[in-house]
Amino acid sequence: MRGRLKGKVAMITAAGQGIGRAIATAFVAEGATVIATDIDDSKLKGLKTKRRFALDVLSAKDIDTLANSVAKEFGGLSVLVNVAGYVHHGNVLDSTEKDVDFSFDLNVKSMHRTMKTFIPGMIKEGGGSIINMSSAASSIRGVPNRYVYSLTKAAVIGLTKATAMDFIKQGVRVNAICPGTIESPSFRSRVATHAKRSGISLKAAEKDFIDRQPMGRIGTAEEVAMLATYLASDESAFISGHIHLIDGGWAL
Repeated sequence: MRGRLKGKVAMITAAGQGIGRAIATAFVAEGATVIATDIDDSKLKGLKTKRRFALDVLSAKDIDTLANSVAKEFGGLSVLVNVAGYVHHGNVLDSTEKDVDFSFDLNVKSMHRTMKTFIPGMIKEGGGSIINMSSAASSIRGVPNRYVYSLTKAAVIGLTKATAMDFIKQGVRVNAICPGTIESPSFRSRVATHAKRSGISLKAAEKDFIDRQPMGRIGTAEEVAMLATYLASDESAFISGHIHLIDGGWAL
């Protein structure tokens, strides 16, 4: 099926690689007008999106500037996908105040900034869909050495539910996607960290991740993008305020 997002204007953060890039690609294929952003805009090369912007989601000023450009050219967003994030490694004893503050700023407050900036335009346009990237490693399940990351991703679930309730009567739907272990540059970084910490090879470290998956494999960014496409489309018009696991049964 094609054209599921025809007529929709969608903005995606961290669209340069991994899940964000897969979502941008899928949205373009389904007919959306896509605005791809990344702090490193060189990563956006090759995407067949309507616009590509360098965006630092830690900066409210940068987000406001982009919102003004979007409003002038497109009127407002139909879909906002918040993907930008950071995976901190370690437990509570390994975590500094700086680690916690940075992770909350990037993983949680960035979503606060984009939603606060773009929701008024969505309401003016008659509503829209917001998709926040959380994780199975959150309030859903505990994962070793993901203390700070899990704190922030649990917070994403909380802000998703709260925002969904606040704007449900104004046509703005807000949902969270909670991936399990997904093939991406971030995953490869986690494999490398695990190998170094454990004193094992990269192949053995990757096997450890695969062995904990009930399906016996790692998920793909394209599979997450399929779910995001559904949540962005009118097919999910009766869904808001929910978490959507895509983890190959990891959280069972």
